[in-house]
Amino acid sequence: MNVAYENRFADIEPLLPRVEKPSRYIDHEWGTLAKPEADYRACLIYPDVYEVGLPNQGIAILYAALNAQDGISCERGYVPWVDMADAMREAGVPLLSLEGAAPVASFDLVGLHLPHEMACTNCLEALDLAGIPLLSAERGEDDPLVVSGGPSVYNPEPLAPFIDAFLIGEGEEHIVEVCRAHQRLRDAGATRSQILRELATIPGTYVPSLYDVVVDETSTEHGYAIPKPGGDASPMVYKRVAANFAHTDPVPQSVVPYAQLVHDRLSIEVLRGCARGCRFCQAGMTYRPVRERTPDQIVAAVARGLEKTGYDEVSLTSLSTTDHSCCPEILARLNRALSETGTRVSIPSQRLDSFGIEMAAQVAGEKKGGLTFAPEAGSQRLRDVINKNVTEDDLERATRAAFAAGWRRCKLYFMMGLPSETDEDIVAIAQLADRTYEIAREVVPPAQRGGVSVSISCSVFIPKAATPFQWCAQTPDDEVKRRQQLLLHSVKNRSVRVHYHDADTSLLEAVLSRGGRDIAPVVLGAWKRGARFDAWTEQFDLARWEDAARDAGIDLRAVAQTPYSLDARLPWEHISTGASRGFLQREYRRALAGETTPDCTRTSCTGCGICPTLHVENVLAGERS
Repeated sequence: MNVAYENRFADIEPLLPRVEKPSRYIDHEWGTLAKPEADYRACLIYPDVYEVGLPNQGIAILYAALNAQDGISCERGYVPWVDMADAMREAGVPLLSLEGAAPVASFDLVGLHLPHEMACTNCLEALDLAGIPLLSAERGEDDPLVVSGGPSVYNPEPLAPFIDAFLIGEGEEHIVEVCRAHQRLRDAGATRSQILRELATIPGTYVPSLYDVVVDETSTEHGYAIPKPGGDASPMVYKRVAANFAHTDPVPQSVVPYAQLVHDRLSIEVLRGCARGCRFCQAGMTYRPVRERTPDQIVAAVARGLEKTGYDEVSLTSLSTTDHSCCPEILARLNRALSETGTRVSIPSQRLDSFGIEMAAQVAGEKKGGLTFAPEAGSQRLRDVINKNVTEDDLERATRAAFAAGWRRCKLYFMMGLPSETDEDIVAIAQLADRTYEIAREVVPPAQRGGVSVSISCSVFIPKAATPFQWCAQTPDDEVKRRQQLLLHSVKNRSVRVHYHDADTSLLEAVLSRGGRDIAPVVLGAWKRGARFDAWTEQFDLARWEDAARDAGIDLRAVAQTPYSLDARLPWEHISTGASRGFLQREYRRALAGETTPDCTRTSCTGCGICPTLHVENVLAGERS
C-alpha cells in the first residue's frame, strides 16, 4: 500500500460514550513499539475483544519481532464488540489499528491470528469492518496482503478462500521473511499474483489460490489440495520451527494495558513443545520438538519483565511447564528473588506425574490460588487409549501434596466422547473427583475443610487435524448430552461441582477442524446471518450455522460424525507438522489396542519423524526424570 499515515481517532471518539468498555478502543498504552514513519506497515489482528487478545503471547512475539526490524512498523487490532461494530458501521467508520487509529485497509499487510476454530467468523467480521474484500480472489492491487497464522491453521481449508497466505508453524522468523519479501516485490512493482507466487516459495507459506481441490475415490467427500498445473507451489507445506529458540526474547510483552485483561500478568515462555504424545492433542504434535530455556535465562527474564511492566504476577507458560527439567530449581530461585515483593509465580496447569511435594511447596510461594490438573479420562483403560501416561496413584499423590501444602481449590479437566469411551468411563470421572474430595478432607485440618473446593470441567472431544485421532468421528451431540447427564448424576458428593462444554459449540468445532474447502461457504453464510463472537456463549447460535449449511448443501453432523478411512486422502494433508502419516497411523492402531508410547525426552526416539524431516532436535536444559 505504502500510503500516507492517517490517524482517525477523532472519528471513533464520539462513539465511545455509547458503548460498553470504551477502554477497549483507546490508544496511547505504555510500551507500544510501532513506528508511524516506517516505509512498510503491518497490522496484526486478534479476532476477539481487546481484553482477550492483548495477553496473547503469539501476537506479542510477532509484534516485537516486526518492530525490531528497520523500516517495518507493526500495529495491533482487535475486533470491536457488537455494540461498537454496529456503531462504526452506522457512522461509516472503518476498523482502525489501536496504536495509531489508522484504517486497517491502509496497511501493507494484515495478519489474522487464528487461536481456535470458533474465531473464523470474527476474521470475516474484521475484514468487512476494515473494508477489505472477504474473498482473496476479489482483492485488488491496492488491497493489503491478508495472511493468517496461529494454532488452528493446520487445517486451513475452511478459511482458504478468504486468506491470501497462511503462515504455518512458528512465526517469529517467518513473518519477517514474508514482510521483507512483500516489501521488496511491492517496491519493484510486482502484481498481486506475482507477489503471491513468490511468497509461496518461502518455506512454511501456503497460498491457497495456487492449489486445486480434487475429490476422487482416494479422498473423503471434502477432497484434497494439490498444486495447480504449471505453478511452483509445493505439494507439501512443512511447518516452520524457530532456528534457535534459546536465542529468542523470553519477554516479548511490552504493552501495559488500560483495561483489566482476562490474563492480566506477565507471561514468560519457559519451554516450547511437548513430547508426551497425548493422541487427542494437536498442540503436542504441532509444537514439537521440545526446547527448554535455561534457568538463568528464565530468572533474568522474569526480573526484566516485571521491571518493564509492573505486574505483580508472573506465569511460567508452556504446554507443560512442570515437565521442564529444571522446574523445581527455577521455582526455588524465583521464590527467593521475589519473596519480599508480593509477586506471585503461577503455572497454568500441572502434570500429575511430575507434581510432588517439592513442587507443591515451590509453586506460588505464600499465595495459593487454585490448582489445575488434567487427568483427561476417568479410567486407566481410557487414559492408556489416549496415551495420557498418568495413573490414579499420580492423581492421589499430586492432590495430597497440594492440599498438604496449603491449597484448598482443585480443578480437574476431563474430556468426553474420546474414542472407545463407555458409560463406565464416564462414571469413573465422577468416582475420581469424589476420591479427590475425600483426599482433601483427609489432609486438610478440620477447621479449614469448609474452604475445600473440587470441580470438574469436562469438554467434548474434537478430532483434530495432524493427530493420531484425526480419522475418528465425534460422538453425536445427543449422545454427548446423555453422557453429560450421566456424569452429573454419578457424582456422589454435592461439594464436587461439575461444568461441561456446550455440545452445539463442540459440533461446530469438529466441523471446522475436519472439513475441507467446501465448508468455506458455510462460514460465509453463517457470518452473513449474524454469526460473530461465536466463542462467547451468549453470542453463539447454532441455527445460523445450520441454515448456512443447508443452503450450501452441507450436513454438519455428517461432517463431524463420519469416521475417515485410514487410507483416505484428507483435506489438510498438504500441511505437515513434520510427523509422518505412518507414525500417526501407528499411534491410532496402538490406541485401539490400549498400548502406550513413551515420551522421547525421557527415553529414546519414538519415530514421529519431525526431527529428521525438519532438521531439528529436542534441546533440554537438564535431564528429565
